[in-house]
Amino acid sequence: MWYVLAASVGFILGGVLVFFVWRIIIGRRTRAAQIEVEAILNDAQTKSKTMMLEAKEEAIKIKGQAESDARERRTELNKQERRLSQKEENIDKKLDSIEKRERGLVDKEKEADNLRNQLQDLKVKQVQQLELISGISSSEAKKLLIKAIEEEAMEDVNRRIREIEAQLKRNADEKSREILSQSIQRLATSVVSETTVSVVALPSDEMKGRLIGREGRNIRALENATGVDLIIDDTPEAVTISSFDPVRREIARLALEKLVLDGRIHPARIEEMVASAKSEVEATILSEGEAAIHEVGLPGLHPELIKLLGRLKYRFSYGQNVLQHSIETAHLSRMIAAELGMRTDAVKKAGLLHDIGKAVDAQVEGPHAKIGADLVRQWDKSIEVVNAIAEHHGETGTTSLMGFIVSAADAISGGRAGARRESLEHYLKRLEALESVANSFEGVEKSFAIQAGREIRIMVKPTEVDDIQSLRLARDIVKKIEETLEYPGQIKVTVIRETRAVDYAK
Repeated sequence: MWYVLAASVGFILGGVLVFFVWRIIIGRRTRAAQIEVEAILNDAQTKSKTMMLEAKEEAIKIKGQAESDARERRTELNKQERRLSQKEENIDKKLDSIEKRERGLVDKEKEADNLRNQLQDLKVKQVQQLELISGISSSEAKKLLIKAIEEEAMEDVNRRIREIEAQLKRNADEKSREILSQSIQRLATSVVSETTVSVVALPSDEMKGRLIGREGRNIRALENATGVDLIIDDTPEAVTISSFDPVRREIARLALEKLVLDGRIHPARIEEMVASAKSEVEATILSEGEAAIHEVGLPGLHPELIKLLGRLKYRFSYGQNVLQHSIETAHLSRMIAAELGMRTDAVKKAGLLHDIGKAVDAQVEGPHAKIGADLVRQWDKSIEVVNAIAEHHGETGTTSLMGFIVSAADAISGGRAGARRESLEHYLKRLEALESVANSFEGVEKSFAIQAGREIRIMVKPTEVDDIQSLRLARDIVKKIEETLEYPGQIKVTVIRETRAVDYAK
């Protein structure tokens, strides 16, 4: 038992000992913590004092800076107040000066009104005196002055118009000469002239009797079948075929050559040969038409137009072959259109077909330009081509750009040296008609048609026609020539006004 008791006492003593040891340790830790807290508090108090001192110093600085800024602002405000007061004083002085000037201007306006009234009175008195001196009223004088000014202005306008027209004419002539010369130089065609008769060579004069036949039956049969006149005269070994229809004349020539080669000449054989010649001519017409469109480069043309175009091979105008003329006109039209930057296909077609009306003008009434336009309208839907064909002789009253081009190309082709010819009688009549048109105007003294009718020079009476009227006279004569005469190419009209002062020293 005592062991248990001893153990219990030992356990209790040990617990007490542990308690005291633990208390001593806690006490030490508590004192260390208190020391550390005191140190922290002391440090915090020191820092707080330092920060308070720094804050006071910063506040003092800020206060000093604010006071300095306030002083500067007060100084600036004082300066501005002084400047504003000076400006107010200056404005007051200016207002006083302006008021003085206004009072002076009012006085001057009154003086000006008085002077104006005096001048008006003087003007009225002067007008009255002028009316008494001149014997006319002021309204009449105004009319005379206005008329004089109008005449002077009209003269200046006419002079300016004349200068502008001259300048435009020079520019247009230069440009047109350049375009036409380039087109002409690029195209050179042969000139073919034809007459209204054809001569067929015979192997012997004995063949003439056989052609005449018994009681002239062979020659009558040939003339009836072909519609030509067969002239058998004293010309050795030759027979002349006369007809104004070139197709009939060609058929008769071919038939006659076949008869001469065959040797069998009688009415039945003549009819056979004429029918054969007609077939050959029709085939030639078709082939020539196709060759023409191939040369120009117009595929797709209507077959009827090709046939009519081929008939122009046997048609001549003033000795110029119309088919060759049409081909040449097509080439020239294309070149001119290309120089002007236009589409060339339509212009080329219009140039090729412009004279197609001549293929049937013997059977249809009217000018060939209108006939050709009507024909082309049936088989070609291009309105601009139809209009250009109708306009190329200026018979419609209006002319498009394409019509001008075709007309110019037509004139160039027909105006080539030796391209066309005309009889002396027709030539003289054309010159007389040209001079008659010029002489029909008042003030014309004499007129002279020169250069084969391509120019007319007109002498006017200087006492009746002045310089301005001479310009109008030239325009009027040109207009009447265009309306009343037909001519190839163009006609230059020159009006000459000359004043001579003659006196004698005695």
